[in-house]
Amino acid sequence: MSKRLVEVFTAGCPLCDETVKVVRELACENCDVQVYDLRFGCATNICREKVAQYGIHRVPAVVVDGKLAGCCQNQQPVSREALVAAGIGQG
Repeated sequence: MSKRLVEVFTAGCPLCDETVKVVRELACENCDVQVYDLRFGCATNICREKVAQYGIHRVPAVVVDGKLAGCCQNQQPVSREALVAAGIGQG
């Protein structure tokens, strides 16, 4: 069974920090959580390329297995329920 890739895009804001905390709390052993802080970028610039690929227009944003979580597709705040619905923590 392959691990579920959970990518969290942040910019160091308090809401971003809370989202990272919730994702890590919900993540199970079958979740591979990657956090990208867009303030700093990344060595290969892959995180900014992923932002464009996933159509992210605001942070925090959570992507599960290459799909932007429903809670991140509009202006609603990220919630535990929406993250579980996206598959986080679902071994």
